[in-house]
Amino acid sequence: MRIRKKLTFVGLFILFGLTSKAQETLFEFGKRKDFNTLISGGSEAEALKWIDVNTADTTWYQDKDILICRGLPIGVVRSEKMYQNFIMHVEWRHMEKGGNSGIFVWCDAKPEKHNRLPSGVEVQMLELDWVNQHKRNGETPPIAYVHGELFGAGKVTTEPDNPRGVRSKSIENRCLGVGKWNKYTVVCVDGTIKLAVNGKFVNGVREASKRKGYICLESEGAQIMFKNLQIIELDSGYILPEHIVEEL
Repeated sequence: MRIRKKLTFVGLFILFGLTSKAQETLFEFGKRKDFNTLISGGSEAEALKWIDVNTADTTWYQDKDILICRGLPIGVVRSEKMYQNFIMHVEWRHMEKGGNSGIFVWCDAKPEKHNRLPSGVEVQMLELDWVNQHKRNGETPPIAYVHGELFGAGKVTTEPDNPRGVRSKSIENRCLGVGKWNKYTVVCVDGTIKLAVNGKFVNGVREASKRKGYICLESEGAQIMFKNLQIIELDSGYILPEHIVEEL
C-alpha cells in the first residue's frame, strides 16, 4: 500500500512538472486591451504571452519591437489565454518570395500529425510570388488565393463570403510583396470574421464551428516578421459549449 502511494505521488509530481513546463512562456509579444477600458479613457494594456506548441525556442526571436519567425520547424505558438470576441491588428512582411504563414483564431492549438498545424480559422499570409511557384496543371492560381484568404482549417468549418470552394477569397488585391509591411485588421464576433487589408475590408467568413479559442502564430517554412500586434477584447456574446475549444 505504501509503495502504491509513493508511485502515485511520483506520477503526480512528474505530470505536474510536465504540465508546468508546457505552460511556460516562450516570449512576450504584442498587447491586449479591453474595449470598455479604452472607451472610458483608460489606456492600460497587458503584454501578450506566447506558449510553444510544437516549434522550438530557436524558431522565434525578437529585434526590438519586431518578432521574427525563421519558419522551421513547421508548427505554431499559442496565446496564453483563449479569446471569443475581439479585434486584432497586426503588421507582417515576408522576407522570402513565395513565403507561407498565417495566424489562427478560435484555435484548439492541437497540431494534426500529417501537417503539424492545428484546427481553427486561418487568416492567410502568403507572399504574392507563391502563385508563380505553385502552378497547378500548368496554370497559375488566382492572386486572390494569397491575398488574405480566410478558411476553417482542420476540424473547423466556416461559410465563406467570397467562395473559392470552402475557402473565402479577397475581393480586391491590396497585399504588398516581399519585404514590404502589410496591415491586417481582423474583427472576430460570434462566429463571424471580417478582414481588412491595408485599410480596406475585403474578405469575411461566418458560421464558424468554433467561436472561442486560442490565437496561434504560424511557422510554415519561410521567414516572416510581425510587429504592432494588438488585441482589443470585446464583450462576450451568446455561445454554446460546442463552440468553445478544450482549454489547455
